[in-house]
Amino acid sequence: MILISLFTVFDRSALAKSARPNILFAIADDQSFPHASAYGSGFVKTPAFDRVAREGLLFTQAFCPAPGCSPSRASILTGRNIWQNREAGTHASNFPSDLKVFTRALEEEAEYRVGYTGKAWGPGNHTITGWSENPVGKAYNRHNMESPKGISGRDYARNFEEFLQEQPSEKPFFFWFGAHEPHRAYEDGAGLRAGKSLESAEVPAFLPDHPTIRSDLLDYAVEIEWFDQHLERMLSLLEKKGLLEDTLIVVTADNGMPFPRAKANLYEFGIHAPMAMRWEKGIPGGRIVDDLVSFIDLAPTFLELAGCERWPEITGSSLCSLIQARGSGRLEPQRRWVLSGRERHTHARPDNLGYPSRAIRTHQFLYIRNFAPERWPAGDEFHDIDACPSLTFLRERADTPQGSFFLEASVGKRPAEECFDILKDPACMRNLAGEPGYATLVDQLGDLLMLELTKQEDPRATGKGEIFESYPRYSSMRPHLGGFAERGAYNPAFQHP
Repeated sequence: MILISLFTVFDRSALAKSARPNILFAIADDQSFPHASAYGSGFVKTPAFDRVAREGLLFTQAFCPAPGCSPSRASILTGRNIWQNREAGTHASNFPSDLKVFTRALEEEAEYRVGYTGKAWGPGNHTITGWSENPVGKAYNRHNMESPKGISGRDYARNFEEFLQEQPSEKPFFFWFGAHEPHRAYEDGAGLRAGKSLESAEVPAFLPDHPTIRSDLLDYAVEIEWFDQHLERMLSLLEKKGLLEDTLIVVTADNGMPFPRAKANLYEFGIHAPMAMRWEKGIPGGRIVDDLVSFIDLAPTFLELAGCERWPEITGSSLCSLIQARGSGRLEPQRRWVLSGRERHTHARPDNLGYPSRAIRTHQFLYIRNFAPERWPAGDEFHDIDACPSLTFLRERADTPQGSFFLEASVGKRPAEECFDILKDPACMRNLAGEPGYATLVDQLGDLLMLELTKQEDPRATGKGEIFESYPRYSSMRPHLGGFAERGAYNPAFQHP
């Protein structure tokens, strides 16, 4: 797209004349870019997301700070990368009480009323560090209805309606709609029963093209559509109450899809997320923006729109100038890269060890530094991959050439450095690190990553990375984690490509 610079100056006077917006923040659980119909996806129908994008702003390059839920959500709240959030930077630990969160600032400094439904920050233990309620705010989870899984789930829209019924007319609000979808488990065959066809499923290149995989993807699509249906009801509710034009709506997901080589991985389908924004009074609509943005940019954005002071500890950059601009394409040349990282995901290794990695993503390349390449990236029993038909399919075919190839790509040990050309290889299947002709590029990206990590005092870059292994886990622990390689249960036919 054409680089636009003429209209990227943020009109602060126009913002000052506008009332502070209400904010509806809708976040799915485990949804990858490009799985929304606004991006051209054919097997997922998301009319509510599409409306927000059409009447507002569609981002094509939005990235999560971690490919797992609780560290990603903590970074959204703090505006800081996971290595800056101590225990909250890993999965299912605690949330230090001295970490500043934008939700509390909205309440205390800007007199916003704050609440949430569904999944807030978590999993983890916030009460053990003194939080009286979830760092997101007050829960509204009283109303339930049958979910696509065939069980009772949250009636997110009805809970939002209850929140609005208690809303004082003189106050703005912030509401976090945290869907549990499309997190697993799914109801097997739900996509086919909903009338979707196997032919419509879009199989990423890191998975084999087989009816079992396609059906699993259709079930995933049904879950995304459930999230979208509740968003559509919320938009209608705001419209009915005359609040829609005064409300900033942000729709995204915490991390990538729960499939092998996606969620819990720093590859493209693990960290690249959908995102759209709409605010009738503050965002020129009908635009598509290709700037690289991170979820750590959301906290300073919300603070600025609410008139709150940005605190020095924030690492992210406000999106206000970007969303107020008039034009599409790449609008802010300084947005040259985003960072992401991971530590522990689930209890997948003895001694509760994680898989420490960091990544830098430019417009064309994704570079990953694996700090413990001797460990199994998916865990000693593959538990860093959510149990699913796709994983079962790969495991049952481990002795076949096709099954072995895709299983090895998902669970096999990885080198210390990985680099991918995203424009040519969005599935991240061809590692350029070590290939002739790419040495200078790989070195430059690696040096830039380590420079930024050092500036942000990441323990992994300063020789103190073992601190992450000391952070407690408060979710379930598996009674036995053996060595599948030693038992002969895993014998890849060839190496990771």
